[in-house]
Amino acid sequence: MQTESVPVGFGNVLTVNHIVAVAAPDAAPTKRLVQEGKSLGRIIDLTSGRRTKAVVVMDSGHVVPAAIAPETIARRLAGERALDDGE
Repeated sequence: MQTESVPVGFGNVLTVNHIVAVAAPDAAPTKRLVQEGKSLGRIIDLTSGRRTKAVVVMDSGHVVPAAIAPETIARRLAGERALDDGE
């Protein structure tokens, strides 16, 4: 079985099968989720020092801030699934 990944900017990738949600970082519940992740040591910061535009929640409980828009990540995820359907 091949592991599928989705690029989230600056050479970083996430495993598609472990993504639970992709959210905008400006909503209050998302901010709380990021703060809780920081306090538990479950943040994996993939912004490379840039502004956070999306927050990805993983099935392991990790919270992943990313510097690309949630719509971009969703489009890339949809593209990966479209490739799977075509094979």
